Amino acid sequence: MLPRALTIAGSDSGGGAGIQADLKVFTVFGVYGTSAITALTAQNTRGVRGVVAIPADFVVAQVDAVLEDLPVAAVKTGMLATADIVAAVAKLAAAGRLPNLVVDPVMVASSGDRLLEPQAERAYIEALLPHAVLATPNLREAEVLLDGPIRTLADQHAAAAALGALGPGAVVVKGGHAVADAPGEAVDVVWDGAATYELRVPRVDTGNNHGTGCTFAAAAAATLARGADVGAACRAAKEYVSRAVAGGATWHLGAGHGPLDHFGWAG
Repeated sequence: MLPRALTIAGSDSGGGAGIQADLKVFTVFGVYGTSAITALTAQNTRGVRGVVAIPADFVVAQVDAVLEDLPVAAVKTGMLATADIVAAVAKLAAAGRLPNLVVDPVMVASSGDRLLEPQAERAYIEALLPHAVLATPNLREAEVLLDGPIRTLADQHAAAAALGALGPGAVVVKGGHAVADAPGEAVDVVWDGAATYELRVPRVDTGNNHGTGCTFAAAAAATLARGADVGAACRAAKEYVSRAVAGGATWHLGAGHGPLDHFGWAG
């Protein structure tokens, strides 16, 4: 049977991140994608002009409709927008309805601006992360979750382990924003439930990096949906994102941070 996955995330009208990116990734990995939209955004490569959150009960209605007819093998969350939506998704997870849950805690914009109110951030920590088989924060999101700076690889390792103590089965602290002692590499640090280790690739010098976090989490969820373990899912996601960033590095789509080459069009 064709593997199926669900993304619970916001819509990106520019097509580079969010629901749009997730469904592209699922397709590449041979997984049938379903979705529950948490927010509508008016955005392009230059930035976000507006956000309209979907009521939490209607987010749940979308999830219910999918699960009643299309049982899924993995679920990925992205932008959850409000504390009510975080709490609603956490309730679904606590009920065992979101298998192989990958939580990408979208909390901080690339500008550094916070995207969630403090109560929503607490809900991630207290209610949602404990139900994740994998959490995939970037450095800035890990700093928010742990309320402290991450400046070095040692900090990144410590952060991955500290986030693991909050309850998820595994954690990847993504290194898209370089730490001081690894400027030429994109280093992700994985906590696997017992220890930390690194996934390293050369850093690609490009401004076309919109949607890397969504893409990583979606690739991990798709790999889990196909029956792989979490370690294999992290490695597959890292390899895929690296290829996608390199493929789209010289594209000129829009005047700001452009998208990745999700489909390998660059060859």
